[in-house]
Amino acid sequence: MELPDATYAQIAALCNEGDRLVEQGDLAAGKQHYIAALRLLPDNPLDWEAATWIYVAIGDVHFRTSNFDKAFKCFYNAVLCPKGLGNPYIHLRLGQLYYEQGNFDKAADELTRAYMGGGLDIFLEDDSKYLEFLETKIKL
Repeated sequence: MELPDATYAQIAALCNEGDRLVEQGDLAAGKQHYIAALRLLPDNPLDWEAATWIYVAIGDVHFRTSNFDKAFKCFYNAVLCPKGLGNPYIHLRLGQLYYEQGNFDKAADELTRAYMGGGLDIFLEDDSKYLEFLETKIKL
């Protein structure tokens, strides 16, 4: 299933502007652009591949502001979208969020998935505590 070209173009433009705003440090405005893009998806947004990256973008804003409950909901939705399951970055964030919730068994599972799909490099831009935790669970 593909989105109509005009709808896809609107979604891409909103997300690009959201990315620009986030890069400039205006997380709230960026998030509003992502939410506007999500609202353009037809019924049942989880059926659309675009929802995968939109949920990731919204989730990253929440993660960066330590709003871990909202971030978790976004990344959980993202993993249910097309091409979400098996995406190393989504599994990384889910693992980090499970860790922050104190659910260390699920954190280990998701961080392992991230490592298997993305290698050590996927851990290098975030707090080292997540990689250190994973090192206590599996041999890297």
